[in-house]
Amino acid sequence: MRPKSYRATMLSLLPFAVMAVVTVADLAVGPAVVFLPLVSLGPAFAPLVGNWRRTAAVGGVALLLCVALGWYNGLLYTPRGWMSIASVLGVTAAGLLAVSLRQEREVELDHVRSIAETAQRALLRPVPRTTGGVRMAVCYMSAVAEARIGGDLYEVVTSPHGVRVIVGDVQGKGLEAVETAAVVLGTFREACLNEVDLAAVGSRLERAVERQSDDEKFVTAVLAEVADDDVTFLNYGHPAPLLMSGDGTLTWPEPDSYALPLGLGAHNASPPKPYRVGFLSGDDLLLYTDGLTEARDAEGRFYPLAERAHLLKGRDPEAALRALRQDLLQHVSGPLQDDTALLMLRHS
Repeated sequence: MRPKSYRATMLSLLPFAVMAVVTVADLAVGPAVVFLPLVSLGPAFAPLVGNWRRTAAVGGVALLLCVALGWYNGLLYTPRGWMSIASVLGVTAAGLLAVSLRQEREVELDHVRSIAETAQRALLRPVPRTTGGVRMAVCYMSAVAEARIGGDLYEVVTSPHGVRVIVGDVQGKGLEAVETAAVVLGTFREACLNEVDLAAVGSRLERAVERQSDDEKFVTAVLAEVADDDVTFLNYGHPAPLLMSGDGTLTWPEPDSYALPLGLGAHNASPPKPYRVGFLSGDDLLLYTDGLTEARDAEGRFYPLAERAHLLKGRDPEAALRALRQDLLQHVSGPLQDDTALLMLRHS
């Protein structure tokens, strides 16, 4: 059973469990100790899940139980008995109000999530399954949070100069991060078609991010250009991609020195230098954000990508990313703490 389903089941049973415990305790101890007021705990927990009908039903059960225990203890027509009945009715009424407010909030949250998902889909378009002799697939996993839009980004553009891709991570979350991601993706799509050199594409991105954001906003990104049997990289402070050759050898193509992320060029840092590695038929290239490698298990251990790289081999790119995603979720045993974008390319 999934954690959310298990939690919902436990919360739905909680009111009845509490009333059962109160009843057993009252019958076991006898009239000497009166547990009658504690019956109202049942309808107090009822609004946590379900609709108003369920809360009213729990309140009805609590009222009947209160009357029965009051009769058993000889308190039914005493001030204490009447106060216990009034307590059950009052808590039930408050629970009905709480359910109404919760459902209104859930409807509003559903609307916000729908808007967020629509914005995310408009921003991150599906990638082509095959282009320029390269098969590819993408996987985007959002961290579990209420109506939060992530700042991870990816894009694939088939240009006259080769297949160009970008995977990046905007610092921060929320609408500001989405605005910055939109600027980066829009500039990348245009620059890929107009600029001959990959470094020129990177320069366009740097200027766009500097104009759009302040000094506190930056974007780590890695750009790649696949042409013939080579892939050229341009790395702006982003985790190095994973390259798996046809024989299973793993390498992480890294620059001689890392450059600052996009948006920090005003600090007079040197721009990144393109570097090239071989990308032959049967090779796999995985570009990802740090949500993958920084995902921790219950003991605080990072996700061991090198040990799990075999999940990518021999599978269709989409199936490979599904296997990696499932393994990642099993590793963290719960919701991800950061958004994660995965883009896999296979030279075919």
